[in-house]
Amino acid sequence: MMSEGLRERSKARRREAILRAAYELFADRGFEATTIADIAAAAEVSPRTVTLYFPSKLELATSHFDALADRLATALRERKEGWTTLDALEAWLRADLAEADDLDDLHERMLDLNPQLRAVTNVRLTEVIQEGARILAEERGDAPDDFGPRMAAAAAAAVVSEVCHHGQEANIDRAIAFLRAGLATLDGEPAGS
Repeated sequence: MMSEGLRERSKARRREAILRAAYELFADRGFEATTIADIAAAAEVSPRTVTLYFPSKLELATSHFDALADRLATALRERKEGWTTLDALEAWLRADLAEADDLDDLHERMLDLNPQLRAVTNVRLTEVIQEGARILAEERGDAPDDFGPRMAAAAAAAVVSEVCHHGQEANIDRAIAFLRAGLATLDGEPAGS
């Protein structure tokens, strides 16, 4: 009899095999040209198994990014006491960059070849960043639709996208400094103070 832990690890390996096979095929052939049967064959599972893990091809294509967006949303909502939204964003970026693996690179290749998938992930990122803007507005005592939180959200979305696509520790330092300076400017402080 298979233990619960072994069963869960086996499921996780099967899920990752399906993701890898799909992302490789999407990167090589394109999203539209790849079928569930193609993915199943490449992952050495049945098409039914693929759809048990991922009910649709689009859900499969966006699964990795959705997990990333969920981690970001959680980091912003459940930040440590005394942390600002930017502190939580910086910690999340550093943790995400530290945990990056070859599936992240494969995911990026897939998005580069399939602009329609990049558009879907950008919409999801925008939703999370808008949630961050609401949190930031609350933190600052602003209305969520005020200019400051909207500008900060737009800048944060660009920063997250850029760091996730071209992640390097130095980029995080510069990106967070950019956002902090932008917020200081919105508060009427000179950018250098």
